[in-house]
Amino acid sequence: MKSIPKLIRRFVGILVVSLFLFTALNIVLLAFQATRYSTSGGTWSAAQKAADGMIMGGDGYILSPDIQEELQEKNIWALYIDNTSLEILWHSANLPAEIPLEYTASDIANLTRGYVQDYPTFTGTGKDGLMVLGYPRESYWKHMYPSWDFQMIANAPRIILITLGANLLLVLLIYIGANMGLLRSVGPIVEGIQKLPLEEHVVLKEKGLLSELAKNINRTSEILQSQKYQILKKDAARANWIAGVSHDIRTPLSMVMGYAGQLEQSPNITETDRRKVSVILSQSRRMKNLINDLNLASKLEYNMQPLCVKPENIVALVRQVAVDFINNDIEGKYPVEWETDENLAVCMVQADRELIKRAVSNLIQNSMNHNENGCTIYISVKKEGADCIISVEDNGAGAAPEQLEKLEKAPHYMMCDTNAGEQRHGLGLLIVKQIADSHGGKAKIGSGQHGGFGVEISLPCI
Repeated sequence: MKSIPKLIRRFVGILVVSLFLFTALNIVLLAFQATRYSTSGGTWSAAQKAADGMIMGGDGYILSPDIQEELQEKNIWALYIDNTSLEILWHSANLPAEIPLEYTASDIANLTRGYVQDYPTFTGTGKDGLMVLGYPRESYWKHMYPSWDFQMIANAPRIILITLGANLLLVLLIYIGANMGLLRSVGPIVEGIQKLPLEEHVVLKEKGLLSELAKNINRTSEILQSQKYQILKKDAARANWIAGVSHDIRTPLSMVMGYAGQLEQSPNITETDRRKVSVILSQSRRMKNLINDLNLASKLEYNMQPLCVKPENIVALVRQVAVDFINNDIEGKYPVEWETDENLAVCMVQADRELIKRAVSNLIQNSMNHNENGCTIYISVKKEGADCIISVEDNGAGAAPEQLEKLEKAPHYMMCDTNAGEQRHGLGLLIVKQIADSHGGKAKIGSGQHGGFGVEISLPCI
């Protein structure tokens, strides 16, 4: 169930990234808005600039024409109050009528931090007086009582971080709590899906957020179990049918072969009839071999063939099979070459002796069957890593790439020629593959190094 923690980590990771991006976006937007609307000291600087721009002329104080033009463009009015008498020394032409022309010290204190007739005011100090700039109503909002505890300001970064952390933790807990039901439902779902390929029966509780998915998985499991049962029934029926037919055919076939053998040896038949009887006997033997191969292939396919496994020296075992074929090749059409390294005397494998001999015999016989004019058969045993490799090749006609692909992929290859006397079947190679699989190895079909057909059987060493 490694996928559940992975899924949880993914959910939490997405949440953390989302919160981080959300916080960063809000900070950026807040900074943008604050920069956009903040005065950044501009109003106070403008007031001080206007105070510095007051000039004493022959008719009294006047403001620099450039500054007056700038203030008028922004609809800002101005007052210049004497430091000593608190009288108005100068005011702009656009001064609203409701603005008083006399001020006390208290009035000046109030307008410095606040408003005059709801006009936000900002001040700057000149040589002889106080410059007051009045901005349009609702252009600025001024905090009238800006008083903050020093410790709060000093601890502001820590307070902000603690508040932010608490908020993130709260959001995380809400997210996990809201999705806990989903996470609890995902676990059994994932476990059920993992069991489906293993053909295990799955029964999930059909409730919660994923009840529909659990219901479909249960139905799928029931269908797979039903199909598995039907396949097992069909396989068992086919295996029993093959075994029964093989048994039923053996008895009449033995009688046919017995009588045919007697007729072949009888001196009372003509030479023509003797050749016909020889063909009957030869085809009967081929039929018997086919039945034996079919029966063995069926048993290996459905694990009905008992394996008598014990440690075997593959070098000695394969050499014995090669010697038996050499002794039986009276005409010398199929010479056998032993190409095993002389230094390799022992290669131990846990194997069924008779099945390994059958596999090697099938490969040698296959080379003979497909090269009627004769060929040289090359047999070798070698050790590669942790595997023992049995190789059987020939220098005969070989097989085309299309045939090799068909032999490699087809589970049951059948091939017939137009000549009934040369009818062949691919059960021998199928049995070789099955024997290799039953020993935990594999068989590789291809072209040999000597120009013909070749097969390699790899078995794990002990």
